[in-house]
Amino acid sequence: MKSENSEKSRKHWKLSIIYTLSILTIWFVSSYGCSILFRDWCDANLPKVGNVPFGFWMSQQGSILVFIGLLFIYAILMARLDRSLNN
Repeated sequence: MKSENSEKSRKHWKLSIIYTLSILTIWFVSSYGCSILFRDWCDANLPKVGNVPFGFWMSQQGSILVFIGLLFIYAILMARLDRSLNN
């Protein structure tokens, strides 16, 4: 019984770290990547949003929307993980 709980705890910890690192990577690429690091590339190769270049839009509005979306995705993933490991 004790080893079964320990195994579930390890699996939960491992998957939660994978989810967290994946979401942080998406957040970094969308906020810093599109807004700062690759802004010139984004402006040249991605479509404009409204009348502004994509990189500028990401730095002003897009990264906030991505962050809010990631919060919901994280909550859903963790709820599913909790349910699957508690059964």
